[in-house]
Amino acid sequence: MKSILVIDDEEALRTVVRAALESEGHNVLEAENGETGVELARKHIPDLILCDVHMEGMDGYAFVERLRKDSLTAAIPVILMTGVMRDYSSVRHAMGIGADDYLLKPFSVEELVAAVRIRLLKQETIVQRAESRLSELRASIALSLPHELRTPLVGILGFADLLRTYYETMDRKEMGAMAEDIHKSATRLHSLIENFLIFAQIELMGVDESRLNDLRQARTQDLQTFVKLLARRTSEEYNRADDLELDLSEVSAAISAEYFEKIISGLLDNAFKFSDSGTTVRVRCATGEGWTTVTITDRGRGMSPAQVSSVGGYMQFERKMYEQQGSGLGLIIARRLLEIHGGSLTLESQPGAGTTVTAKLPQR
Repeated sequence: MKSILVIDDEEALRTVVRAALESEGHNVLEAENGETGVELARKHIPDLILCDVHMEGMDGYAFVERLRKDSLTAAIPVILMTGVMRDYSSVRHAMGIGADDYLLKPFSVEELVAAVRIRLLKQETIVQRAESRLSELRASIALSLPHELRTPLVGILGFADLLRTYYETMDRKEMGAMAEDIHKSATRLHSLIENFLIFAQIELMGVDESRLNDLRQARTQDLQTFVKLLARRTSEEYNRADDLELDLSEVSAAISAEYFEKIISGLLDNAFKFSDSGTTVRVRCATGEGWTTVTITDRGRGMSPAQVSSVGGYMQFERKMYEQQGSGLGLIIARRLLEIHGGSLTLESQPGAGTTVTAKLPQR
Protein backbone atom coordinates (compact mmCIF):
# COMPACT_ATOMS: atom_id res chain seq x y z
CA MET A 1 0.00 0.00 0.00
CA LYS A 2 1.42 3.38 -1.08
CA SER A 3 0.93 6.67 0.75
CA ILE A 4 -0.28 9.56 -1.44
CA LEU A 5 -0.69 13.20 -0.40
CA VAL A 6 -3.38 15.21 -2.23
CA ILE A 7 -3.13 19.01 -2.04
CA ASP A 8 -6.01 21.09 -3.43
CA ASP A 9 -8.11 23.96 -2.12
CA GLU A 10 -11.30 22.40 -3.54
CA GLU A 11 -12.71 19.92 -1.04
CA ALA A 12 -14.99 18.32 -3.65
CA LEU A 13 -12.01 17.47 -5.88
CA ARG A 14 -10.03 16.08 -2.94
CA THR A 15 -12.98 13.83 -2.08
CA VAL A 16 -13.17 12.41 -5.60
CA VAL A 17 -9.43 11.87 -5.84
CA ARG A 18 -9.32 10.27 -2.39
CA ALA A 19 -12.11 7.83 -3.26
CA ALA A 20 -10.43 6.85 -6.55
CA LEU A 21 -7.04 6.27 -4.94
CA GLU A 22 -8.39 4.41 -1.91
CA SER A 23 -10.23 2.07 -4.28
CA GLU A 24 -6.77 1.23 -5.65
CA GLY A 25 -5.58 0.32 -2.16
CA HIS A 26 -3.60 3.49 -1.42
CA ASN A 27 -3.47 5.42 1.85
CA VAL A 28 -4.49 9.03 1.13
CA LEU A 29 -3.53 12.19 3.05
CA GLU A 30 -5.23 15.54 2.35
CA ALA A 31 -4.14 19.17 2.56
CA GLU A 32 -6.18 22.25 1.63
CA ASN A 33 -3.15 24.50 0.90
CA GLY A 34 0.57 24.44 0.17
CA GLU A 35 1.77 25.26 3.69
CA THR A 36 -0.19 22.37 5.20
CA GLY A 37 1.03 20.20 2.36
CA VAL A 38 4.66 20.95 3.21
CA GLU A 39 4.08 20.04 6.86
CA LEU A 40 2.37 16.73 5.96
CA ALA A 41 5.07 15.90 3.41
CA ARG A 42 7.81 16.40 5.99
CA LYS A 43 5.91 14.45 8.65
CA HIS A 44 4.77 11.44 6.61
CA ILE A 45 7.19 11.33 3.60
CA PRO A 46 4.53 10.05 1.16
CA ASP A 47 5.36 7.91 -1.87
CA LEU A 48 3.68 10.42 -4.21
CA ILE A 49 2.13 13.91 -4.08
CA LEU A 50 -0.72 15.25 -6.20
CA CYS A 51 -0.78 19.06 -6.00
CA ASP A 52 -3.01 21.71 -7.54
CA VAL A 53 -1.16 24.54 -9.31
CA HIS A 54 -3.50 27.45 -8.62
CA MET A 55 -4.06 27.91 -4.88
CA GLU A 56 -4.13 30.97 -2.66
CA GLY A 57 -0.94 31.67 -0.76
CA MET A 58 1.61 29.06 -1.78
CA ASP A 59 0.73 27.83 -5.29
CA GLY A 60 1.78 24.51 -6.79
CA TYR A 61 4.99 25.86 -8.32
CA ALA A 62 6.13 27.39 -5.03
CA PHE A 63 5.22 24.16 -3.25
CA VAL A 64 7.42 22.07 -5.55
CA GLU A 65 10.34 24.50 -5.19
CA ARG A 66 9.99 24.40 -1.39
CA LEU A 67 9.85 20.60 -1.49
CA ARG A 68 12.98 20.27 -3.64
CA LYS A 69 15.05 22.54 -1.38
CA ASP A 70 14.43 20.30 1.64
CA SER A 71 16.67 17.20 1.68
CA LEU A 72 13.95 15.36 3.63
CA THR A 73 11.36 15.75 0.84
CA ALA A 74 13.49 16.44 -2.24
CA ALA A 75 13.08 12.94 -3.72
CA ILE A 76 9.26 12.66 -3.41
CA PRO A 77 7.67 12.57 -6.90
CA VAL A 78 5.03 15.24 -7.62
CA ILE A 79 2.19 15.33 -10.14
CA LEU A 80 0.81 18.82 -10.68
CA MET A 81 -2.92 19.24 -11.37
CA THR A 82 -4.06 22.25 -13.40
CA GLY A 83 -6.65 23.42 -15.85
CA VAL A 84 -4.47 25.92 -17.72
CA MET A 85 -1.19 24.15 -18.43
CA ARG A 86 -1.88 23.89 -22.15
CA ASP A 87 1.31 25.27 -23.68
CA TYR A 88 4.83 23.92 -23.77
CA SER A 89 6.29 26.84 -21.79
CA SER A 90 4.09 25.96 -18.80
CA VAL A 91 5.09 22.32 -19.05
CA ARG A 92 8.79 23.23 -19.24
CA HIS A 93 8.45 25.51 -16.25
CA ALA A 94 6.77 22.76 -14.21
CA MET A 95 9.43 20.21 -15.12
CA GLY A 96 12.20 22.76 -14.64
CA ILE A 97 11.31 23.38 -11.00
CA GLY A 98 11.17 19.66 -10.26
CA ALA A 99 7.63 18.40 -11.05
CA ASP A 100 7.56 14.84 -12.33
CA ASP A 101 4.31 14.90 -14.29
CA TYR A 102 1.06 16.87 -14.69
CA LEU A 103 -2.68 16.23 -15.05
CA LEU A 104 -4.98 18.59 -16.93
CA LYS A 105 -8.30 19.37 -15.28
CA PRO A 106 -10.92 18.13 -15.70
CA PHE A 107 -9.53 14.59 -15.71
CA SER A 108 -11.36 11.29 -15.47
CA VAL A 109 -10.88 8.74 -12.71
CA GLU A 110 -9.23 6.45 -15.29
CA GLU A 111 -6.72 9.17 -16.26
CA LEU A 112 -5.96 9.86 -12.60
CA VAL A 113 -5.42 6.20 -11.74
CA ALA A 114 -3.27 5.63 -14.83
CA ALA A 115 -1.04 8.65 -14.09
CA VAL A 116 -0.57 7.53 -10.49
CA ARG A 117 0.23 3.96 -11.50
CA ILE A 118 2.80 5.06 -14.07
CA ARG A 119 4.52 7.48 -11.70
CA LEU A 120 4.65 4.99 -8.81
CA LEU A 121 6.07 2.34 -11.16
CA LYS A 122 8.76 4.73 -12.40
CA GLN A 123 9.63 5.69 -8.85
CA GLU A 124 9.87 2.05 -7.83
CA THR A 125 12.21 1.40 -10.76
CA ILE A 126 14.39 4.36 -9.75
CA VAL A 127 14.55 3.15 -6.15
CA GLN A 128 15.46 -0.39 -7.24
CA ARG A 129 18.26 0.92 -9.44
CA ALA A 130 19.54 3.15 -6.65
CA GLU A 131 19.49 0.25 -4.19
CA SER A 132 21.34 -1.93 -6.70
CA ARG A 133 24.03 0.72 -7.19
CA LEU A 134 24.23 1.23 -3.42
CA SER A 135 24.74 -2.50 -2.91
CA GLU A 136 27.53 -2.44 -5.50
CA LEU A 137 29.07 0.56 -3.77
CA ARG A 138 28.92 -1.11 -0.35
CA ALA A 139 30.50 -4.28 -1.74
CA SER A 140 33.23 -2.31 -3.48
CA ILE A 141 33.98 -0.27 -0.35
CA ALA A 142 34.08 -3.43 1.78
CA LEU A 143 36.56 -5.00 -0.63
CA SER A 144 38.75 -2.03 -1.49
CA LEU A 145 38.90 0.20 1.59
CA PRO A 146 40.55 -2.28 4.01
CA HIS A 147 43.17 -3.16 1.39
CA GLU A 148 43.86 0.45 0.40
CA LEU A 149 44.27 1.59 3.99
CA ARG A 150 46.26 -1.45 5.05
CA THR A 151 48.85 -1.39 2.24
CA PRO A 152 50.53 1.95 3.06
CA LEU A 153 50.02 1.42 6.78
CA VAL A 154 51.86 -1.92 6.65
CA GLY A 155 54.75 -0.17 4.89
CA ILE A 156 54.93 2.54 7.53
CA LEU A 157 54.79 0.11 10.43
CA GLY A 158 57.23 -2.34 8.83
CA PHE A 159 59.96 0.15 8.06
CA ALA A 160 59.45 1.96 11.37
CA ASP A 161 59.87 -1.35 13.21
CA LEU A 162 63.11 -2.08 11.32
CA LEU A 163 64.48 1.34 12.21
CA ARG A 164 63.45 0.96 15.84
CA THR A 165 65.03 -2.50 16.11
CA TYR A 166 68.23 -2.17 14.07
CA TYR A 167 69.04 1.55 14.09
CA GLU A 168 72.27 0.97 16.06
CA THR A 169 73.74 -1.24 13.32
CA MET A 170 72.43 0.65 10.29
CA ASP A 171 74.47 3.16 8.33
CA ARG A 172 73.07 6.55 7.42
CA LYS A 173 72.32 5.54 3.83
CA GLU A 174 70.15 2.59 4.91
CA MET A 175 68.30 4.72 7.44
CA GLY A 176 67.73 7.43 4.85
CA ALA A 177 66.30 4.91 2.36
CA MET A 178 63.88 3.55 4.96
CA ALA A 179 62.86 7.03 6.00
CA GLU A 180 62.10 7.78 2.34
CA ASP A 181 59.95 4.63 2.08
CA ILE A 182 58.05 5.62 5.24
CA HIS A 183 57.44 9.07 3.79
CA LYS A 184 56.11 7.63 0.50
CA SER A 185 53.74 5.29 2.32
CA ALA A 186 52.54 8.06 4.62
CA THR A 187 51.97 10.38 1.65
CA ARG A 188 49.90 7.71 -0.08
CA LEU A 189 47.85 7.10 3.08
CA HIS A 190 47.28 10.83 3.50
CA SER A 191 46.14 11.16 -0.12
CA LEU A 192 43.77 8.21 0.26
CA ILE A 193 42.15 9.60 3.42
CA GLU A 194 41.88 13.05 1.83
CA ASN A 195 40.12 11.57 -1.21
CA PHE A 196 37.58 9.72 0.91
CA LEU A 197 36.89 12.89 2.91
CA ILE A 198 36.50 15.11 -0.16
CA PHE A 199 34.22 12.52 -1.78
CA ALA A 200 31.92 12.68 1.25
CA GLN A 201 32.14 16.49 1.25
CA ILE A 202 31.14 16.67 -2.42
CA GLU A 203 28.10 14.44 -1.90
CA LEU A 204 26.91 16.62 0.99
CA MET A 205 27.59 19.78 -1.00
CA GLY A 206 25.36 18.56 -3.82
CA VAL A 207 22.21 19.05 -1.72
CA ASP A 208 23.17 22.41 -0.17
CA GLU A 209 22.07 25.18 -2.56
CA SER A 210 23.66 27.99 -0.53
CA ARG A 211 27.08 26.31 -0.54
CA LEU A 212 26.76 25.58 -4.26
CA ASN A 213 25.96 29.22 -5.03
CA ASP A 214 28.95 30.42 -2.99
CA LEU A 215 31.17 27.86 -4.68
CA ARG A 216 30.20 29.00 -8.17
CA GLN A 217 31.24 32.59 -7.48
CA ALA A 218 34.94 31.64 -7.55
CA ARG A 219 37.09 32.30 -10.62
CA THR A 220 40.73 31.51 -11.34
CA GLN A 221 42.97 33.08 -14.00
CA ASP A 222 46.06 31.56 -15.64
CA LEU A 223 44.88 27.99 -15.20
CA GLN A 224 47.43 26.90 -17.81
CA THR A 225 50.14 27.66 -15.25
CA PHE A 226 48.49 25.29 -12.77
CA VAL A 227 48.21 22.62 -15.47
CA LYS A 228 51.87 22.97 -16.44
CA LEU A 229 53.10 22.70 -12.84
CA LEU A 230 50.82 19.76 -12.01
CA ALA A 231 51.69 17.89 -15.20
CA ARG A 232 55.44 18.27 -14.74
CA ARG A 233 55.23 17.32 -11.06
CA THR A 234 53.19 14.20 -11.80
CA SER A 235 55.45 13.11 -14.66
CA GLU A 236 58.50 13.47 -12.41
CA GLU A 237 56.83 11.47 -9.64
CA TYR A 238 56.47 8.59 -12.10
CA ASN A 239 60.01 9.20 -13.51
CA ARG A 240 58.45 9.94 -16.91
CA ALA A 241 59.31 13.58 -17.60
CA ASP A 242 60.21 12.71 -21.21
CA ASP A 243 56.75 11.19 -21.79
CA LEU A 244 54.93 14.47 -21.13
CA GLU A 245 53.67 16.54 -24.06
CA LEU A 246 52.07 19.94 -23.37
CA ASP A 247 49.85 22.08 -25.61
CA LEU A 248 48.62 24.91 -23.38
CA SER A 249 46.67 28.04 -24.25
CA GLU A 250 45.91 30.88 -21.82
CA VAL A 251 42.69 29.90 -20.02
CA SER A 252 40.55 30.79 -17.00
CA ALA A 253 37.41 29.25 -15.46
CA ALA A 254 34.73 29.71 -12.82
CA ILE A 255 36.35 27.51 -10.17
CA SER A 256 38.69 27.94 -7.25
CA ALA A 257 42.35 27.05 -7.68
CA GLU A 258 42.02 24.46 -4.90
CA TYR A 259 39.27 22.48 -6.62
CA PHE A 260 40.83 22.86 -10.05
CA GLU A 261 44.06 21.38 -8.72
CA LYS A 262 42.13 18.45 -7.20
CA ILE A 263 40.45 17.71 -10.54
CA ILE A 264 43.52 17.94 -12.76
CA SER A 265 45.93 16.20 -10.37
CA GLY A 266 43.60 13.21 -10.12
CA LEU A 267 43.20 12.95 -13.90
CA LEU A 268 46.95 13.31 -14.48
CA ASP A 269 47.72 10.67 -11.88
CA ASN A 270 45.40 8.20 -13.62
CA ALA A 271 46.98 8.93 -17.01
CA PHE A 272 50.49 8.15 -15.80
CA LYS A 273 49.44 5.35 -13.46
CA PHE A 274 47.63 3.33 -16.12
CA SER A 275 50.05 3.80 -19.01
CA ASP A 276 53.56 2.42 -19.56
CA SER A 277 56.81 4.29 -19.36
CA GLY A 278 57.90 5.37 -22.85
CA THR A 279 54.36 6.17 -24.02
CA THR A 280 53.15 9.73 -24.40
CA VAL A 281 50.80 11.53 -22.05
CA ARG A 282 49.46 14.61 -23.86
CA VAL A 283 47.88 17.52 -21.98
CA ARG A 284 46.01 20.26 -23.83
CA CYS A 285 44.24 23.45 -22.62
CA ALA A 286 41.83 25.28 -24.89
CA THR A 287 39.05 27.85 -24.73
CA GLY A 288 36.04 28.74 -26.85
CA GLU A 289 32.37 29.79 -26.74
CA GLY A 290 32.52 30.57 -23.02
CA TRP A 291 34.06 27.23 -22.02
CA THR A 292 37.51 26.09 -20.92
CA THR A 293 38.61 22.52 -21.62
CA VAL A 294 41.55 20.49 -20.35
CA THR A 295 42.12 17.28 -22.31
CA ILE A 296 44.47 14.53 -21.12
CA THR A 297 45.30 11.64 -23.46
CA ASP A 298 47.34 8.56 -22.58
CA ARG A 299 48.30 5.44 -24.51
CA GLY A 300 47.59 3.05 -21.67
CA ARG A 301 45.48 -0.09 -21.39
CA GLY A 302 42.17 1.75 -21.76
CA MET A 303 38.68 0.67 -20.70
CA SER A 304 35.77 -1.12 -22.35
CA PRO A 305 32.47 0.74 -23.03
CA ALA A 306 30.89 -1.10 -20.09
CA GLN A 307 33.69 0.00 -17.76
CA VAL A 308 33.45 3.62 -18.95
CA SER A 309 29.69 3.71 -18.27
CA SER A 310 30.21 2.21 -14.80
CA VAL A 311 32.86 4.67 -13.60
CA GLY A 312 32.02 5.56 -10.01
CA GLY A 313 33.46 6.07 -6.55
CA TYR A 314 35.43 3.17 -5.07
CA MET A 315 35.09 1.18 -8.32
CA GLN A 316 38.10 -0.51 -9.84
CA PHE A 317 38.31 -2.78 -12.86
CA GLU A 318 40.26 -6.01 -13.35
CA ARG A 319 41.93 -5.75 -9.97
CA LYS A 320 43.02 -9.39 -10.10
CA MET A 321 44.74 -8.79 -13.44
CA TYR A 322 46.43 -5.49 -12.64
CA GLU A 323 47.95 -4.22 -9.43
CA GLN A 324 46.26 -0.86 -8.86
CA GLN A 325 47.25 1.72 -6.34
CA GLY A 326 44.38 3.92 -5.14
CA SER A 327 40.71 3.60 -4.41
CA GLY A 328 39.31 4.46 -7.84
CA LEU A 329 38.03 7.80 -6.54
CA GLY A 330 40.01 10.06 -8.87
CA LEU A 331 37.55 10.04 -11.76
CA ILE A 332 34.39 10.30 -9.66
CA ILE A 333 35.80 13.19 -7.61
CA ALA A 334 36.79 15.02 -10.80
CA ARG A 335 33.40 14.40 -12.38
CA ARG A 336 31.37 15.52 -9.34
CA LEU A 337 33.49 18.65 -8.79
CA LEU A 338 33.05 19.59 -12.44
CA GLU A 339 29.28 18.98 -12.29
CA ILE A 340 28.70 21.15 -9.22
CA HIS A 341 30.63 23.96 -10.96
CA GLY A 342 28.39 23.68 -14.03
CA GLY A 343 30.92 21.69 -16.06
CA SER A 344 31.27 18.12 -17.26
CA LEU A 345 33.68 15.22 -17.66
CA THR A 346 33.77 13.11 -20.81
CA LEU A 347 35.68 9.87 -21.18
CA GLU A 348 36.71 8.18 -24.43
CA SER A 349 38.60 4.93 -24.15
CA GLN A 350 39.43 1.75 -26.03
CA PRO A 351 41.01 -1.38 -24.51
CA GLY A 352 44.69 -1.48 -25.44
CA ALA A 353 44.57 1.91 -27.18
CA GLY A 354 44.41 4.36 -24.30
CA THR A 355 42.07 6.93 -22.78
CA THR A 356 41.17 10.57 -23.41
CA VAL A 357 39.57 12.52 -20.57
CA THR A 358 38.16 16.00 -21.15
CA ALA A 359 37.31 18.34 -18.27
CA LYS A 360 34.99 21.17 -19.33
CA LEU A 361 34.30 24.26 -17.19
CA PRO A 362 32.40 27.52 -17.77
CA GLN A 363 34.63 30.59 -17.95
CA ARG A 364 32.07 32.63 -15.99
